[in-house]
Amino acid sequence: MKAIWNNTVIAESDQTLVIENNHYFPPNSIKKEFFKESNTQTNCPWKGVASYYSIDVDGKQNNDAAWYYPETKHAAKDIEGYVAFWKGVEVVE
Repeated sequence: MKAIWNNTVIAESDQTLVIENNHYFPPNSIKKEFFKESNTQTNCPWKGVASYYSIDVDGKQNNDAAWYYPETKHAAKDIEGYVAFWKGVEVVE
């Protein structure tokens, strides 16, 4: 699977996990040079508190376009630290 934004592959892995129709990419599969920590957090009742990244590619920024759970609740341990995308980031095979 590939995550693409602004015509650039920002993550790539054949080890994604699909939860609630979202592909979660292993932390080592993202191209960290495109990711900037965000202060945004949200809460999921069964996964825990999500943190966000903004994506910056060729001077264009997509705020809070990726999220991950640094510490999950027990039911979501498989995706702890894994990264998922939205806000126009294409995830394709």
